[in-house]
Formats: sequence, structure tokens, C-alpha cells
Amino acid sequence: MLRDSTHNLSCRLIPVPSGRAYRVASPPSNARVTRELADELSRALERFAVEAGFDDRRRVSIYFRLGIFGHHQLGRAADIYAVGGTGIDEWKRRWDEACRRAVLANDAATRQIITKREPVTNLGWRLYKALQLYGRWAQPYGFPIQLFGPWTRSEGPWKHISDRLLRAHLDHIHVAK
Repeated sequence: MLRDSTHNLSCRLIPVPSGRAYRVASPPSNARVTRELADELSRALERFAVEAGFDDRRRVSIYFRLGIFGHHQLGRAADIYAVGGTGIDEWKRRWDEACRRAVLANDAATRQIITKREPVTNLGWRLYKALQLYGRWAQPYGFPIQLFGPWTRSEGPWKHISDRLLRAHLDHIHVAK
């Protein structure tokens, strides 16, 4: 019976579709999710892409990888590992480097240039913020909102996550619905 119900569930999962201003660059099997999660991701990804300046002539790529925990297998979660051809961990490294340069800047003008430029050019951070602002993610009773990534401690939505959970999401953005 369990095998049949698992098979039936996998038949109901769909790949996250590409949108007008973004394209899913990973194999469709990397993000087979429930229709509800696919719709939520599509809505948030499209808004992110348009706000970041992409359109149907120049779409930004999004790359998913398979998750390993139960809610991934049930299609209720997805993991984004890259945006714009660059890994989330590299976007975070760039973010941290810009923050370091801003702190070390000798003058206010340089500091201001850095702190205004990085949130515009860093697609990883922009994607994380768009998912935070525009997505309605699961929050099981007694658990944090199911949006985690390398910016979770500084940006939220649940800043007090464990070190273990943060370490597990330093190279990708995890969402669940």
C-alpha cells in the first residue's frame, strides 16, 4: 500500500515551470513539487526576475537540485542552488566581501556606493529577499517559516535558527509549502 501511495504521489508532482522572465535551467526532475508549491514558486520567481530587470528576451536562470529529506520526496520542498549561472554560495561570498569592503572603506561616499550597489547587483540576495517578501511558505506548528538560506540569520524570516540548520543551508535556498 505504501509503495502505491508513493507512486501515486510522484505522479501528481510537477516540475517547477519556467516563466516569462526566468527559466529553470536544471533538469525537470530536480524540482518536482506539488502544484501548490510550483504555483507559489512561479509567482515569486517571476516577480523577482522582473524586478531584477529580466524579461522574455533576457531571462534569468534558476537551478534546482534534489533534496534529501522527507518533505522533498513528498514534493512540498525545493532547493535552489544557483541563480543567473552563479551558485548561491558564491553570491553569499560576494555579499560578505562587499559588506567587509564597506566596513573598511575610508570615507562615507565609498561606503555608500558599496552599500547601494551590492543589493542591486547581487542576484542571490535579491532572490532570497524576493522569496521572503513574496512567498507564502509553510510554518509547521513549533517550527520556523520554511525559508532558509545563507542570509537567514541576517535577513530572517526566522533569525534564531540553529547553527546546524544554518550550516545545512549555506549553499542553497530552501523553501517549503
